[in-house]
Amino acid sequence: MIEVDFSLPGARVVRVLDRVASTRGFPNVIVLDSGPEFRGEALHQWAAAHGVALHFIEPGKPIQNAFAESFNGRFRDECLNESWFVSLPDAQRTIEAWRVDYNVARPHSGLADRTPAEFARAFAEHRPPQLPSEPRSGSRPYPTTSASTLQQSLNPSQLLTLTPSSTPD
Repeated sequence: MIEVDFSLPGARVVRVLDRVASTRGFPNVIVLDSGPEFRGEALHQWAAAHGVALHFIEPGKPIQNAFAESFNGRFRDECLNESWFVSLPDAQRTIEAWRVDYNVARPHSGLADRTPAEFARAFAEHRPPQLPSEPRSGSRPYPTTSASTLQQSLNPSQLLTLTPSSTPD
């Protein structure tokens, strides 16, 4: 879900992160820009309480968070710039419809021309045995899986391009 409202202060960001963590577990690191909703005390306390490192990109360096910036640009171009919202509920409905299309109906070249939903389903069905199916909770709950092992477990006949993570250990 994409959280839609007139403003999203730090306390609201924390509630959204708690909701996501309840189904996916807590990340090791979150990469953020320097917006006030991210720099405030609420997010810092949440991160400290859950062992999550906050990595702030340098001001004026969006390339340091390229995946998020790429998504934001696509979201802006395809949804926000193409829509005239007449109310908050209208914006929420329109943005949710775009999100569903983006994740369920539209193939992504970076996922071997599969939708994110297909990719997630294939990964869950062919999860390497050393990866747990439950959300992680420890500091290093997943052993390292090589790209070739991951490729073979998802679909041995389709090429999947993986890029190394830029997140520090």
